[in-house]
Amino acid sequence: MKKEKEKGSKRFVYTAIAGSVVLMIVLTLSTLWASRKTVSSTDEAVAAVSSFYLEAMADQRAQTITNLINSNFEHMEKALDVIEEEQVESQEDLRRLLGEIKRLLSLQRFALVDTDNVVYTQYTTYSGGSRYDFLQAKELQGNVISTINMYGSSKQLCLAIPVKGLTIMGKPVKACFVQIDIREIADLLAFEDDGRTYFGLYAENGGNLTDTDLGQIISGENFLKGTKDYLSQESWQRVSSDFAEGKSGSVTLNAGGMMEALCYTSVPYTGWMMAVLIRESIIEEQIHGISDNNRLTSRMLILVTLITVLAFASVLILQLRKTSTIKLEAEKATSRLFQSMANIDSMTGIRNKHAYSEYERMLNSKIQEGDLGGKLAVLVCDINGLKYVNDTLGHAAGDQLIKDASNLLCEYFDHGAVFRVGGDEFTIILHDKGFERMDEDLAAINRVIEDNITKEKVVVSIGHSVLREDDKQIKDAFERADQMMYERKQELKAMGAKTRES
Repeated sequence: MKKEKEKGSKRFVYTAIAGSVVLMIVLTLSTLWASRKTVSSTDEAVAAVSSFYLEAMADQRAQTITNLINSNFEHMEKALDVIEEEQVESQEDLRRLLGEIKRLLSLQRFALVDTDNVVYTQYTTYSGGSRYDFLQAKELQGNVISTINMYGSSKQLCLAIPVKGLTIMGKPVKACFVQIDIREIADLLAFEDDGRTYFGLYAENGGNLTDTDLGQIISGENFLKGTKDYLSQESWQRVSSDFAEGKSGSVTLNAGGMMEALCYTSVPYTGWMMAVLIRESIIEEQIHGISDNNRLTSRMLILVTLITVLAFASVLILQLRKTSTIKLEAEKATSRLFQSMANIDSMTGIRNKHAYSEYERMLNSKIQEGDLGGKLAVLVCDINGLKYVNDTLGHAAGDQLIKDASNLLCEYFDHGAVFRVGGDEFTIILHDKGFERMDEDLAAINRVIEDNITKEKVVVSIGHSVLREDDKQIKDAFERADQMMYERKQELKAMGAKTRES
């Protein structure tokens, strides 16, 4: 009996040992198989994720352009409603009205065209028959979307709508249009990811509309020409055909030993194609990192006991919690950074129009609640002669003039909130100490501005208004300050300051 128990114990031990060995072999083989399978699946995932990511990015940005076009068409319709209600008897009346439309509807380059193809803008009048192909027709049959070249290399998106029943200064109006600099659209759509993702806008023939680089393969040149050396003849022919027909598609190409994923899609109504490129190595590194961790975990399961596995699981959970906490903090920091970027003007470093709108809503809320807490003033500022500088000295000089104006305003109103709300427009809110020093600071800065006229330095027209007890919102004071600013602009003009035309 004892021998049988010993034999039974030995069989149990041998069976346990054999079972353990078999289990180890099974775990080892399954781990090796899983590792190889993971590598294969990772390669497939890289291609799938790259394509999905790029298609989403391209579609999102194409939709942004479509929304921009539709928004401008809607604003032009509203602008025509405003013009129909006004009595326009002179060029001065028309330019004043177009300036008001620009301010209210943010139509930066809005123009009217009469039946003689004379173009009327806020600042000038010129013949447009030779500049715009859509004006060759006697009347427009519908909305027009076209791409035009202005001032040499500057490409513009032109949006036009037909006009019927509107007469200005005795002449029938046949159309109105706006022009949007395609480089501004590119800036709106730009990626913020340290150069890992690129995009570009192209014509159907592959012409580069934004003069931007698409990674290393296209340096500001024709898209089809730039990709020809990196694709097979069959793939390149397919891409060329897709461009000509406005179809979406994607390809993978090898640029200098690095795999690049490239996706392209049409931008509705424009005849444009948008291309987005990302290095597959970026996604590959991330996915391979995950798969490496999985393989390491599988191997550890072969070498440890159940208790060790449980301990490892506990450590893993703690690590995951720590990683989640770090990731959450990083996301919060990124969110704060993006919010800050959304409120800062990239050229001057001061707060932008978006920040002003939020600040205005906050102040309006306090006004409604009677909780403003002290007096407040609004200053409206406009740079004299910015267009003249851009036209004669170039946009680089114009950009420097904007920076000089910003620095001047910030220097003298250092206790106020300074915002850049337009190309040459600034708004300043003075409260508490800034309000107390307003008269002194205004006198000081105006002396400098008047002195700058003879020195050909920056000249800024400033109007101001104090918020009254019967004002319902900041806009009421803003409009008075805006009117005063235009009066000041005429005073400075009489002193010899540059205007938009001279």
